[in-house]
Amino acid sequence: MLGLVSSKTRQLEGQDDLLRRIEAAARVLPIEQLGLSTQCGFASVAGGNVLAEDEQWAKLELVVATAERAWGRR
Repeated sequence: MLGLVSSKTRQLEGQDDLLRRIEAAARVLPIEQLGLSTQCGFASVAGGNVLAEDEQWAKLELVVATAERAWGRR
């Protein structure tokens, strides 16, 4: 599992950068063995992280949209 999307910062990662990083990983392992996720949960510390709920949803939507581009809809 490639934890490429930060669950700790508000900045939304660029989809093209994520796709390049997935392609780099696919040079080491078959892409069928890879997956995309956030680095960890959105409340990885007792007080949670600084992301608002809508920012968390945006991160999850980015994961889904990027995965659909990298692996296609199934």
